[in-house]
Amino acid sequence: MTETRPGTSNLNVPNALTTLRIVMVPFFGWALLADGGESITWRLVAFALFAGAMITDKIDGDLARKHDIVTNFGKIADPIADKAITGMAFIALSVVGDIWWWVTIVVLLREWSVTLLRLSILKHVVIAAASSGKIKTTLQALALSVLTLPLPHGDGAHGGAFDRFGLAGELVFYAGQVALAGAVWMTLWSGYEFFRDVWRQRENLRSRSGN
Repeated sequence: MTETRPGTSNLNVPNALTTLRIVMVPFFGWALLADGGESITWRLVAFALFAGAMITDKIDGDLARKHDIVTNFGKIADPIADKAITGMAFIALSVVGDIWWWVTIVVLLREWSVTLLRLSILKHVVIAAASSGKIKTTLQALALSVLTLPLPHGDGAHGGAFDRFGLAGELVFYAGQVALAGAVWMTLWSGYEFFRDVWRQRENLRSRSGN
């Protein structure tokens, strides 16, 4: 994790984009749940908000690294913003019946336990981002983006309101479910790797202090 430069101001573009993502969360949730998730228009608005959040996440990270703009606010707020928007997506999609509740519960327990532990040990143990975590994030973003769209599927959900998109829309929906399955697996695997690495670093610190 990049160290914070002394004197770096919290008033910068990356932090502004992070704050914007946090502000977007309730609007995204409202749009996705409008009319019980049956509105094609509001589902498209929700998709646009979620896609915008994912894009700004990439932009603020790139800007922070390119210009060495790392602040304590950003270290804390950025992961919270990410987990808030994806958490809202999982919960809202479970409410409207597009994601099983057990999937949402398992994913959110993993995501928030890792985030809280990472923040609690921020000053003492540095855990570099693993490739499995990046794959997990990509698959989650892809799956949630697709499932946010107003797509039909075979169980008759949404009362046929989305049937106008036909077989192609249904195929896209199930492709999103496949991406979701991959995201769940990588979420659990990357969580295991994170807790394993934390344990190893704690053991290394204890052995050094013992010497």
